[in-house]
Amino acid sequence: MKVLGMTLMSFVTVFSLWGSVVGATSASASEKVRVWIQTDHLDKQGLMKKYGKRWDFREKGFTTDVTRQQFEQLKERKDIQIREVHKVYALGKVSAKATRTSTPSDPTPWGIEAIYNDSSISATNGGAGIRVAVLDTGVYTDHVDLVSNVEQCKDFTAPTGFKNGVCEDKNGHGTHVAGTILANGGADGKGIYGVSPASKLWAYKVLGNSGFGYSDDIANAIRHAADEGKRLGVHVVISMSLGSSAKDSLIADAVTYAYNNGALVVAAAGNDGPNPDTIGYPGGLVDAIAVAALENVQENGNYRVADFSSRGNPNTDGDYVIQERDVEVSAPGRAIESTWKNGGYNTISGTSMATPHISGLAAKIWAENPSWSNGNLRAEIQTRAKNNDINGGLYADTGDDIASGFGFPRVK
Repeated sequence: MKVLGMTLMSFVTVFSLWGSVVGATSASASEKVRVWIQTDHLDKQGLMKKYGKRWDFREKGFTTDVTRQQFEQLKERKDIQIREVHKVYALGKVSAKATRTSTPSDPTPWGIEAIYNDSSISATNGGAGIRVAVLDTGVYTDHVDLVSNVEQCKDFTAPTGFKNGVCEDKNGHGTHVAGTILANGGADGKGIYGVSPASKLWAYKVLGNSGFGYSDDIANAIRHAADEGKRLGVHVVISMSLGSSAKDSLIADAVTYAYNNGALVVAAAGNDGPNPDTIGYPGGLVDAIAVAALENVQENGNYRVADFSSRGNPNTDGDYVIQERDVEVSAPGRAIESTWKNGGYNTISGTSMATPHISGLAAKIWAENPSWSNGNLRAEIQTRAKNNDINGGLYADTGDDIASGFGFPRVK
């Protein structure tokens, strides 16, 4: 999803770009291309010295930026493996009726009411001690509803590869996601509330201002979040409202690394529904919780899965066992109001908006059970989802299905 001011690129266009952008060629030999190079150790050092290094993935090789001409020349070498780094997109859609105001239209939007199972809730609570790493377009960290929760602010898209203390969001997507997770209403209590307002925010900018980024930047940020959790001895939830139709091994390895090192990874299922087997990555990875989007419409006694929400693999549904390309849970994702890049508020739809509801829920539950492992936490989220089955929407059915996964987990 690209958002340029109020200009909207459709989901269909974005998803069709995933396959074509990576393999595109240009008549300009000087055009810069992000590449991933794999070779033996000795040659690797020489190549890094010659072409520069963006990220070093050790035995997995390294990434760098080269000209199109250099890329074509390197492809001729038989002693190395080289390919373009995948582009990954934010998965949110700006509503045509979006508003930007100094105070929200509702301090506890319908998604918050739904996940708390309380239509009269006026403020949220919980999440203390848990860090939530939001990997996105950055965050407007001076927003009154977020500022007191910001603990880290880092840019993984910078020309140097990493910049500490900077995570500017000129897009708005990342600020919106962060608000749904942990906005605390501001010092005056007149702002908007997220699911776990006492959690601390790690704002990691991995997508550019137009809403897309490179898989190597994302993979490095995932690993960094996990390493920071280990270094500081804290629980970390990694929230990714982004995706690509193609599985990327750099990101896949990083997600497994993070999960094996104690982090919980939550990712958007994608916005390419309603057909089966349209789930994107990294949501489709086994070590990530894939989140589908619900809308504020009642059908068969509960909320309905939005048509745009990607569906999982029909060959593996119904068994309550998470395999690759499975939707795991669902949460509110259509017409979600949250914090925005200008200090106000905005309304967006997408699995990008469903994902932070689950990330916030995970932080809230983990804070209440700090001795739990990430595996214990994931099992609890699954149990709560089973207890709130979703039957509304195309392919939604009783039990584990390709539309809503196990169901919609809630605070209570």
